[in-house]
Amino acid sequence: MFEIRRSRPADGQRIVSIWRAAVAATHDFLSAQDRCAIDADAQAYLLSTPLWVAVDPRDQPVAFMALGAQRLGAQRLEALFVDPHARGKGVGRTLVSFAATLHPVLDTEVNAQNGQALGFYRHLGFVETGYSPLDGQGRPYPLIRMRRAVGAIR
Repeated sequence: MFEIRRSRPADGQRIVSIWRAAVAATHDFLSAQDRCAIDADAQAYLLSTPLWVAVDPRDQPVAFMALGAQRLGAQRLEALFVDPHARGKGVGRTLVSFAATLHPVLDTEVNAQNGQALGFYRHLGFVETGYSPLDGQGRPYPLIRMRRAVGAIR
């Protein structure tokens, strides 16, 4: 149903719009000021980072993920965002499954206030491994560190 491919420069604005729509649907805990600052940082990151995208039959991105550097024996899942119109159709699971074919152990961080994302990752076999009271920019958005080991995807 969804094909996974590398992002292309022409995908940039679609990827940013997926990020914005997904954040609007799931990150109601962000202050307006922080959301604006995070948006600028996210846009710069998304337009300059190699991503994996899930595309529909028309080759239009409906979701994306970023894989970062390996650390402590695990590949870092830096980002995974799904267009709200594609949620519940297995595209997030497809991306995580694809990442698992490349890297058997995955680490990620999830906003503690994002119950939907926590449930998603737990459902796919991720377990909590740590906690930070602040996000990576020092903002008061706690993060839960999670790890998915070999064979954990259900």
